[in-house]
Amino acid sequence: MAMGGSTNTVLHTLAIANETGIDYGLERINKIAKRTPYLSNIAPSSSYSMHDVHEDGGVPAIINELMKKEGTLHSDRLTVTGKTLRENNQGNNIQNYEVIHSLEKPYDHEGGLSVLFGNLAPKGAVIKVGGVDPSIKVFRGKSICFNSHDEAVEVIDNHTVREGHVVITRYEGPKGGPGMPEMLAPTSSIVGRGLGKDVALITDGRFSGATRGIAVGHISPEAASGRPIGLVRDGDEIIINLMNRKIDVALTQDELGHRRKTLKPFKAKVKTGYLARYTSLVTSANTGGIMQVPENLI
Repeated sequence: MAMGGSTNTVLHTLAIANETGIDYGLERINKIAKRTPYLSNIAPSSSYSMHDVHEDGGVPAIINELMKKEGTLHSDRLTVTGKTLRENNQGNNIQNYEVIHSLEKPYDHEGGLSVLFGNLAPKGAVIKVGGVDPSIKVFRGKSICFNSHDEAVEVIDNHTVREGHVVITRYEGPKGGPGMPEMLAPTSSIVGRGLGKDVALITDGRFSGATRGIAVGHISPEAASGRPIGLVRDGDEIIINLMNRKIDVALTQDELGHRRKTLKPFKAKVKTGYLARYTSLVTSANTGGIMQVPENLI
């Protein structure tokens, strides 16, 4: 949160929580964001690198700064060093406040990751708001839909995607991928063509930590489960509201219901071996993309 890091953080946190038996709802990510200031803005969202962060005090300086704000870190917890988080990091001060900002003057008063909900993502979606141009609070655009990563990249590269489009890249979630691959190529192509503020990308796949722009991933439930992202058609209006943490398609529930009745059932891309078993058992990203045996089979 304090460094505007990768959206993969959310996926791994949810999966680890499940393995340890902790009830960890996706809404909790937004609660953490609201109390965690955004202190260090690094590449690709700025020209600063991790080396610059190191020169300005590094992660220990960021932790030390966060510990000054009550409710951000459990600073008295023991770590693998045998010392507490506070003992490990106290005294590691920010060197010049150029790369790492203070609590008083953060890049933003809220963290760099956000979870969006709405009729397009009833169980949530994740965006790295730290990688979005600060001028963008609400984005509206017309959908242009692709059922695979490769199809999306091909069309983006031939300049068919234009200002005002919302690129929908679906059937790339845990079940649909299978395995929830990264969508680095399409986001890089969009930004590389100077459309980072004018085109959004929405996917049930995931992103690299190098992603920037209006890129919403982890759409849950995923398209392969017959859910809303699979019902979107070319030309539908999509509204992404970062202030209200909402993501919606401008369709009524009746229209979505009608489209669901005519949606062709998902056919697994891999039908044998481990990946076939994985496809049949894996959950959507809102629970970490974990393998879960149905209760009626236990």
